[in-house]
Amino acid sequence: MTEEKRETAIDRKLLELLVCPLTKGPLIYDQQRSELISKSAHLAYPVRDGIPIMLPSEARAVED
Repeated sequence: MTEEKRETAIDRKLLELLVCPLTKGPLIYDQQRSELISKSAHLAYPVRDGIPIMLPSEARAVED
């Protein structure tokens, strides 16, 4: 794993604990886009410097 990938990767245990702040549903990590996706809310939360930004105002809308 490159140094850059290590910085943006999310710990699996943390990912298991995180839920969508709106729906309380599970999140899927998209490593290529560095986002946590909530399928139930149709939102993608950004991950910046390895830190999930779990604010709905910072999320982008996604389509199925």
